[in-house]
Amino acid sequence: MKVGLVGVGERLSYIVRIFHKYIPDFDIIAYSDPTPAKLSYLERHGIGKLAGYDRLDAMLEAHHFDLVMVGSPNHFHLEHIALALESGARVFAEKPVVISEEETFTLLELLQTHGVDRVMVGLVLRYSPLYRDLMTSIHDGTIGTVVSIEATEHIAPAHGAFFMRDWRRKTHMTGGFMLEKCCHDLDLYQSVIGARAKRVASFGGRGTFTKQNSEHADADVYHHWKSRWNGVDNAFDGDADIVDHQQVIIEYENGAKLGFHTSLNAPDEHRRFCVFGQKGMAEGDFVRAYYKTHDALTSEKLIDKTYDYSGSSVHYGAEELMVAEMAKHFYEGCELPVSVLDALEAGLTAIKIDEARETGSVVDLEDMWKRFDSFGLR
Repeated sequence: MKVGLVGVGERLSYIVRIFHKYIPDFDIIAYSDPTPAKLSYLERHGIGKLAGYDRLDAMLEAHHFDLVMVGSPNHFHLEHIALALESGARVFAEKPVVISEEETFTLLELLQTHGVDRVMVGLVLRYSPLYRDLMTSIHDGTIGTVVSIEATEHIAPAHGAFFMRDWRRKTHMTGGFMLEKCCHDLDLYQSVIGARAKRVASFGGRGTFTKQNSEHADADVYHHWKSRWNGVDNAFDGDADIVDHQQVIIEYENGAKLGFHTSLNAPDEHRRFCVFGQKGMAEGDFVRAYYKTHDALTSEKLIDKTYDYSGSSVHYGAEELMVAEMAKHFYEGCELPVSVLDALEAGLTAIKIDEARETGSVVDLEDMWKRFDSFGLR
């Protein structure tokens, strides 16, 4: 399998290392990136002697690829996916796939031409052991029909400061924090509920990473993660326009509800959910590595499980499982648990959540889904 890379940054280089480790004929031959940050990392893991190009079109003209992996900054994704598809390659795109409604519909047009199965997505949490256990509890009826969910994604100050110093601090490059970081979570809980968002409301802003709160801006914790392309030095005095906290309320088409909160300043970080069903409840935490279910009639604890992530990948043991399933997809035609359409639906939900936050209104998604469905790809 001949593979090309677009954007040799922190995330894609890590994923590529795992693909290379677990898929024997995963032959990475070239990259496109005018300022590749992680070539030395790839070389340390046995991936070297790559042909380098400043522009993707030049790389595609020089080589034939079976797979092009897109890990460039988000606002380049649509252009890079389109070029890769037109070259005849399949595409692996990191999340979020695109950054706006109009880009979503442009990509849907491309998928009509090239096929939905030509694009795979890096929504890695769909492969995590905890998510799989939760879905087993949904499918076997342990907790019954889902009524509501309370969930969070709370990241540590070092991680939050990275967002405020990196290119990810700018909405026009990322699509916003909700899309860039929380599309994982929105996708997960939509799959748990089994329906798309009908109405959304949201409140949020920046209360920590502000000039008024910059007394400790030089503390080591706020510089733990190195910012690279288009980065700045100070998380508090920079030109970030993303939020550092946000509250979301979603009503889904089947009547279920979700309350979701995110914060970029959680010293004891966690990524927790509590799913309430008609027969019981399921709760878990990806970071704190536990999963529990209880029966509503008896309050009996049915499942009490912990996970050991030692020696496994950064997303709670999910990367290795994702690569294993993608290998089966490549060579055996097995269906993946998450599609590009799932990713686009989660992305549109995130985009509408920020519209609700910016306008101070409850936003109805019905017309948007009608337009989405008009492409006939489901």
